[in-house]
Amino acid sequence: MDWKPAQIGGALLPVSDVDTAVSAFLRTAPPEKRWDVDFSFDWAQADAERLTDGERSAVRFITIIEDHLPGYFAVYEKNFPVDGSVDLDTFAHNRELYHFTIRWAQEEDTHARTLERYQVEAGLADREALRMSLAKEGQQRFDLPYTAAVQFFAYPLVQEKATQIYYQHLRQVVGDPLLRDILVRLSKDEARHFSFFADMVRLYLERYGDAVVDPIREVIADFRMPLADTIRGYWRWALKIADTARYDHTEAYDHLIKVVNRAVDAKSDKVDELVSFVSACRVMRSG
Repeated sequence: MDWKPAQIGGALLPVSDVDTAVSAFLRTAPPEKRWDVDFSFDWAQADAERLTDGERSAVRFITIIEDHLPGYFAVYEKNFPVDGSVDLDTFAHNRELYHFTIRWAQEEDTHARTLERYQVEAGLADREALRMSLAKEGQQRFDLPYTAAVQFFAYPLVQEKATQIYYQHLRQVVGDPLLRDILVRLSKDEARHFSFFADMVRLYLERYGDAVVDPIREVIADFRMPLADTIRGYWRWALKIADTARYDHTEAYDHLIKVVNRAVDAKSDKVDELVSFVSACRVMRSG
């Protein structure tokens, strides 16, 4: 399958708008507030004996999801290339976006490494066996079948908020204090990532209004969490971790509605329709 860079279609934001969103995101994590795998935790305190079987299963599940970062990052590298395949104005847009994606990738990779380290230090997994297991899952192809640039911000808006919500719920029930600390840090990062994507969707709605409603609606209508089609037994596993800590990714739809409402002062019928549609999805998929 052809993986050559191919700029995604649909309207792009002006470079100045992307710079506004990216700069706001980067300021949310000054150096003194950053954390890392090797120095932010007392790994000797990791203790899987404090976890229930469901909590152990949840840790394994979220490790796989986080570890697929090369696949997630490749989607943006492919659809917003920073090379000679695009014209100068598009390159400038993509280069500005790259300032976000490279930091986002680094932070998500830290999440994956932290959860992998926790499994090993807590006695949940053998290091080499876990490494190869994650490698096997990591080879699975991840893609987003979208045709409009705004969709690549609407999808992670929901996904990042849903992940943040789950980490918050899981933190409330796990028995290991070290794992609670890890989940606090992960959920704060996911909240920051959500804020960036929310800013981007808001800017799209403010600038393009009705023109981006249908693409956003398409994302919500067909939304599936990452790797839902590649992890063997995904839905059975997802239901199991939902029993461990209340989890419903449609909770994130409420946040998309707030973004839409803030973005458009005098909302058109089409934008109103989007808000109503997202609300209906929230009700249907929570039942």
